[in-house]
Amino acid sequence: MLKSGSNEPEQCISIMISNVYQHNTNTQGCIKEIYKANPDVVLLLETNNLWKEGTDELSEKYPYHVKVPQENTYGMLLYSKLKLTDSEVKFMVEDDIPSIHTKVILKSGTAILLCGVHPTPPSPTENERSKERDKELLLIGDIVKQQNMPAIVVGDLNDVAWSHTTSLFLKMSGLLDPRRGRGFFNSFHAGYPFLRFPLDHAFISPDFKLNTIKRLDNYGSDHFPIFIEVQYEPHNKNHENVMQPDADDIKEATEKKNKT
Repeated sequence: MLKSGSNEPEQCISIMISNVYQHNTNTQGCIKEIYKANPDVVLLLETNNLWKEGTDELSEKYPYHVKVPQENTYGMLLYSKLKLTDSEVKFMVEDDIPSIHTKVILKSGTAILLCGVHPTPPSPTENERSKERDKELLLIGDIVKQQNMPAIVVGDLNDVAWSHTTSLFLKMSGLLDPRRGRGFFNSFHAGYPFLRFPLDHAFISPDFKLNTIKRLDNYGSDHFPIFIEVQYEPHNKNHENVMQPDADDIKEATEKKNKT
């Protein structure tokens, strides 16, 4: 994954991804961190009605938004300074697990696809198997392929960057992990400094180049926020690092998407 060689602000987009931890009530701490980082787009996860009301003031600076508050720890709030079009909330696999799909218009006028996701993790209390998470990610990968436009997928994937599931998603979607070769940027668990994993992700299509990626300060959540800025460079696509699926990958992906 190459870094951008030139500075073209009109072609850039910065995104802050933050799982707020639904039971954390420090909405003002979150807002302070957003204003400090000053991203173009903010995706807040695990957001219920308390978080929706507590972050409503962001609408003044971020006039475009998609709000899906839920009380089941899978709510989402998307705020944007950049214009959003064709915004949809989809429940792709489970009736109470949303994802946000929208087009973001860069200052240059370029439209990009942005998908915000937070699939359920495999766990004894929430989801004994990973099939729902895997299926949702692969279906989103299909959407990225079908749209055939610059794309960014962001969110808490409840999976680490080096897992088989993440690798399969990257192969099938054609997206890149901008962290590769730059560090893990471990975002969870904020309370355990010696046991942390990269669960909050931003995957990008090859026509983006990385400007910045960093972990931001915690404000009471069990996740650190992640900030990323990328630049759209359509004439300098970075295809050399795109992972290609083989026949076994395609078969596995097809089986996972067809599971009920």
